Amino acid sequence: MASLRDIRKHISSVKSIKQITYAMKMVAAARIKRAQNAILASRPFAAEMDRLIADLYYELEEEDLAGTVARELFEERSPGGTLALVLVTADKGLCGSFNTNLLKAAAAWLKENRARKIRVVVVGRKGRDFLRRLKGLDLELVHEMVGVFPKAGYVHAQLLSDAILKLYAEQPVESVTLIYNEFKSMLAQRIVTDRLLPLKRHILEKGPAFSHRTGEFEFEPRKAELLRALLPRHIGAQLYRTLLESQAAELAARMTAMEAASKNASELIEGLTLKMNKTRQAMITTELNEIVSGAEALGG
Repeated sequence: MASLRDIRKHISSVKSIKQITYAMKMVAAARIKRAQNAILASRPFAAEMDRLIADLYYELEEEDLAGTVARELFEERSPGGTLALVLVTADKGLCGSFNTNLLKAAAAWLKENRARKIRVVVVGRKGRDFLRRLKGLDLELVHEMVGVFPKAGYVHAQLLSDAILKLYAEQPVESVTLIYNEFKSMLAQRIVTDRLLPLKRHILEKGPAFSHRTGEFEFEPRKAELLRALLPRHIGAQLYRTLLESQAAELAARMTAMEAASKNASELIEGLTLKMNKTRQAMITTELNEIVSGAEALGG
């Protein structure tokens, strides 16, 4: 049976852990409101940028896009080529199943495409370390970005966009797939596996929802030049929203996990305190029995 000293040391260590988990919960709670506000501000801009790009694309004729960068970003490429993956994870752990679910989704995607050449752009230390440990795949980590969270900004999205567009332009990449955690609520996140490039399928899928209003306006410069200038900003806006979604989802997951850990620590402290009291009572009872036995022996 454990001694009183061992139990007291155990209680002390659990109390120290509880202080850390509670502090981490409060830090996450303080940051989550700002992260939520950032998401709410970015979503309408990203959606409106989607609509504008779609409107411009539908207005253009085939000859307007011929030989332009816009055509390269829209048109489907020959199947069977290199695939690109953009994986967005956290830099740190202690956030429940946040990273585990992301890495499972990435592993499933990689397994599905294990016969293909794969080029990866990764955000977050957890995803980078996971990919570095993988063996048996034709996989190359072409760009990494760590230390971004919890202060992700548009400059990070722009750097990420530049790296992806450079990869897409310089290598025969068939498509770019994006895997990240979308913030739904304080208690729920959703793994999203979406195709970032090329854009045509994405635009065609959402096309009927867009209102084609550009015919009411005259454009200077021409529509094709405007579309070419807007596309990098469009990719940047989508990636910025992705980073903010992942950031808020991570903070919510960490707050929930640390709250559960603090609750478990409190329950463990109560159980250990009860065990300590029972052990102390047993020791006192034993000592009293020894005293009584000794007195009876002396009296006899």
